[in-house]
Amino acid sequence: MAKTFRPTLFFRVGRNINTFLLRAGVKKGNMTLLTVRGRKSGQPHTIPVALVEYDGQRWLTAPYGVVNWVRNLRVAGEATLTRGRHTERVSAFEVNAQEAAPILKRSLIGAPSFVLAYFDVTADSSLAEFEREVSKHPVFLVKSFSEQPHAYKNTPERKALFS
Repeated sequence: MAKTFRPTLFFRVGRNINTFLLRAGVKKGNMTLLTVRGRKSGQPHTIPVALVEYDGQRWLTAPYGVVNWVRNLRVAGEATLTRGRHTERVSAFEVNAQEAAPILKRSLIGAPSFVLAYFDVTADSSLAEFEREVSKHPVFLVKSFSEQPHAYKNTPERKALFS
């Protein structure tokens, strides 16, 4: 049985250190800062996340389960990714279990043991087992707004926001 995520003091300190380093532009593997609008407060929330590259696409996986950034991203559908001075506005789409399973499996290859403790599968498990795991660890396809020139371009909502 996988552990249920509860942010410990050690985890919070590590998250704050990672956030500081990523804001300063320090490259930490595939880590980046995700800023997403809160679903209730409407305020932006920033958290370090790992972007997975697979099949020429970028993906966000939720190794700690359905936590606040996942819930917020489901509602908002868009966010910003930041590393140092580089900020990118993105849209994010949650994908189905069949599409998410290989990405989730790839994200576990070389993952630290403290992350693996939150999964009921291992990197050697079958894709069918990963498909069952996706309900606990959602996967989002991330697309830059620059890759989608038609998205939000002249919609009434966008005009109202920027009028």
